[in-house]
Amino acid sequence: MARPPNPRTLPPVLLLLLLVPLPLGADPLPTEGRLVNSCIQARRKCQVDPICNAAYHHLNSCTSSVSTPSPSQELLVPEECREAAQHLRNSSLMSCTCHRRMKNQVACLDIYWTVHLARSLGDFELDVSPYEDTVTRKPWKMNLSKLNMLKPDSDLCLKFAMLCTLNDKCDRLRKAYVEACSGSRCQRPTCLRQLRAFFEKASEPHAQGLLLCPCAPADQGCGQRRHNTIAPSCALPSEAPNCLELRRVCVSDPLCRCRSRLVDFQTHCHPLDILGTCATEHSRCLRAYVGLIGTAMTPNFVSSVNTSIALSCTCRGSGNLQDECEQLEESFSHNPCLMEAIAAKMRFHSQLFSQDWADSTFSVMEHQNKNPALRPQPWVPSLFSCTLSLILLLSLW
Repeated sequence: MARPPNPRTLPPVLLLLLLVPLPLGADPLPTEGRLVNSCIQARRKCQVDPICNAAYHHLNSCTSSVSTPSPSQELLVPEECREAAQHLRNSSLMSCTCHRRMKNQVACLDIYWTVHLARSLGDFELDVSPYEDTVTRKPWKMNLSKLNMLKPDSDLCLKFAMLCTLNDKCDRLRKAYVEACSGSRCQRPTCLRQLRAFFEKASEPHAQGLLLCPCAPADQGCGQRRHNTIAPSCALPSEAPNCLELRRVCVSDPLCRCRSRLVDFQTHCHPLDILGTCATEHSRCLRAYVGLIGTAMTPNFVSSVNTSIALSCTCRGSGNLQDECEQLEESFSHNPCLMEAIAAKMRFHSQLFSQDWADSTFSVMEHQNKNPALRPQPWVPSLFSCTLSLILLLSLW
């Protein structure tokens, strides 16, 4: 009697493919490996190419000797620096990016601004945001029922402050900057550093909830809490400097962080019309706005009675640069894109507390994922890989 054929043995590679887990959640804190073209990765590629590596080092020495011009000035670059820039034209450095929450962010930004000189000599935009937000994050799951310890008529700024207190990480980071920014002898650099740490490391919904909590027009107590969120008495200069001088300090930041955040703001909060249409998405504008807090260009609410935003600076004494100064100041105080982005976020925050607490978690998840096509989905490659391996398995079975 003939023996039945033995089932085919699966190749080990296919077994391994089937064991690859399909990510069901969002990515953790981004690293350079998760970016499409991280400047750190691009620099490593350049290092193995002698011509690219030599050109990068030459351009790096040029960066310190070429001053950053104002928008009304022309960039003056020595000829040898132009030659070095030409050698990098085909390098992946020309399109590299960073992420504001990535590890080694300072090193990444340093590389970005080193090759920025090469970008500005060709058909590239002179100032393009160095940040690329390609990492999706987990939806914010709130348990608003914990707020029942507050009075029912408590304002929303107080409720968002309580939500931060109930979250260990948010509470720890908030206490750190409150302590650094309090007292009559506060050290402004320390205060700004702790503010940056809070808005960089605390979850975005917690941070934006504290900063952009909606208040009733007549509720000055709520408005004052919102105005004081960033500890303006310590974080902002005691005497308003000239806005152009403030920008000069920002652009000359040796860590490139303030310069990067300012360009990010100018990229994503650029208004296309008076109706509040942004060059990109409102969420990106808000992220860029929040990113400036803790830098030399820290903006804040003007008062406790409205949601107007301004820099803590003046255009008095600007001389021939008066128009340029006013344009910079009005990019915050009269920016319809920024104003509409803030208004939309405050409307969303109001809606969170206008529905049943049992549905709160779902509402936040629905809001943050209602347009997934606008963001890359990290599970797509894995899904394709698992589907392909299943097809191969069936064909061999």
